[in-house]
Amino acid sequence: MFELNANQQLWREKIIDFAASHINPQAQEREQTAAFDRQLWLACAQLGLTGLSIPQEWGGSGMDAYTTVLALEALGFGSEDPGLNFGIAAHLLAVAVPVWKYGTEEQRQRFLPGLCNGQAVGGNAITEETAGSDVFAMQTSGTPQGDHYRLNGTKTYCSNGGEADLVLTYAMTNPAKGFFGGISAFVLEAGQQKISWSETREKLGLRTCPLAALLLKDCAVPVANRLGLPGAGGQIFNASMTWERICLGAIHLGAMDRLLKLATQFANQRFSGGQNLSARQAVTHPLADLKVRLEGARLLTYQAAQQLDAGQRTGLAASMAKLAVSECYKHFCLQMMQLFAGEAYQTPHPVEIQLRAALGATLYSGTSEIHRNLVARELGFKVH
Repeated sequence: MFELNANQQLWREKIIDFAASHINPQAQEREQTAAFDRQLWLACAQLGLTGLSIPQEWGGSGMDAYTTVLALEALGFGSEDPGLNFGIAAHLLAVAVPVWKYGTEEQRQRFLPGLCNGQAVGGNAITEETAGSDVFAMQTSGTPQGDHYRLNGTKTYCSNGGEADLVLTYAMTNPAKGFFGGISAFVLEAGQQKISWSETREKLGLRTCPLAALLLKDCAVPVANRLGLPGAGGQIFNASMTWERICLGAIHLGAMDRLLKLATQFANQRFSGGQNLSARQAVTHPLADLKVRLEGARLLTYQAAQQLDAGQRTGLAASMAKLAVSECYKHFCLQMMQLFAGEAYQTPHPVEIQLRAALGATLYSGTSEIHRNLVARELGFKVH
């Protein structure tokens, strides 16, 4: 049912080989220093990673959602740099995809080639200090003034912050209508609009994906840079989150596959008390349980991607996939720490790097609590 066709298999092999030769050699050093490598980003773009889902006419790789999932899964398996993986996925799914889906022909021609060829790094700006899961509390304003809008406010937790050349930013343009109908989306150009960034924030994990706050003070944005109709920002954001919740988790699936491979090799080679670790059920049974849980999360992700490609309602499927994958990823890495013990407690080590990354997976793209609420609401519960 989910066998890879020849093109998908070729992409998988290309991505894994690329990761081994270009990403992994200095991955641990970049992680320790929290370094964003623009040349490496360009190399990833040349392979096609930054425009996987974008049609070829605008410089992308032309993949559907399911094939995008497979490609990002291969990246997660092959790459030992979870921050870079995350930055690429956020750029693609939260910036490039909504520009493709909701942009005018002129906007697509203006923005998508650069996003796909690596010349423009994309950032997403919606979260605020007091408006995270509660996006209805958004304070950033966009005031219409003739042929432009004037934006004021501060956006926190912007992935690729400080490096982004194009920032998809959401602002309240009609407070009376709230999130649905009152928020508009804008593509800010770092070289054109009056924006500034806070200092890059230190993070526990995903350290090679820079995080900063976007500072907007009387930022004049042309109407031509508004994405979609006035007030369509809520719809645009929700659509982009559907893509992100389904496809970004594929990176975690690949990472878990790689960790399970490392764990199997470790258990088969390591002896304790004169006995091979792989002969101990206390070791193998938890790994078997992880495999079962991993495959369940994978099936939910594949199913959600295929529903997205079929044009079906995917809100429930996306939430279930995101919840299953992110919780599995966190649990998976904690179990790996127990297996590798003191070896993985030292830094840098592949397991501790993934664990620090996994702790964020249940927070971004909607917290686990939010997704449980969404699933419960679909079941008919009166969740607030």
